[in-house]
Amino acid sequence: MDFEILKQQIENAAKKAFLEVYEKHGAEGIYSFALYSDEGAMTVCPAVNTMKVIENADEEDALYYKYEPAEWTFEMEGADKEFGEICTQLREELTKHDDDDQWFDGFQNKLYSTCIEVLEKLKNENFFTKITGKDIFLVFTVSDYEFEEKDLKDLIIRLNDNEYKNEYLDWMATWGN
Repeated sequence: MDFEILKQQIENAAKKAFLEVYEKHGAEGIYSFALYSDEGAMTVCPAVNTMKVIENADEEDALYYKYEPAEWTFEMEGADKEFGEICTQLREELTKHDDDDQWFDGFQNKLYSTCIEVLEKLKNENFFTKITGKDIFLVFTVSDYEFEEKDLKDLIIRLNDNEYKNEYLDWMATWGN
């Protein structure tokens, strides 16, 4: 699989997904965008959330609902065709290497890093800020998988130069307490 081509496809799909959701729900105060995959590296999907949605979260769990893409309202919404094609390509590639664990580990790592690179590129280009006029919280996550705490912290710092970064890191400090 040519990851440079895949990276461009993910970038194009991410932009399209965000624009589609913003067009429909921009007035609700979009504050976040995520790309996420699964542990089997078979999917890449977008997620978006709005301030309007989290206003109704109870105070105790508010940060969880604010920062956990699996709880976001607009999950797997936008650029459906494009993300569908990406997922099909991933599954086809995985089928070719069905029983090769070493190959899979490299493929999984490359897919995850490609998604993170796309988010970082969009952040550095101010893609989201140009559309919304404000900072957006960015994250990459994997369903049913937990990043090492240091890796997650590094990811949040890498993708967020905004007030969300500090709030997220402060929230992380409370985990397990």
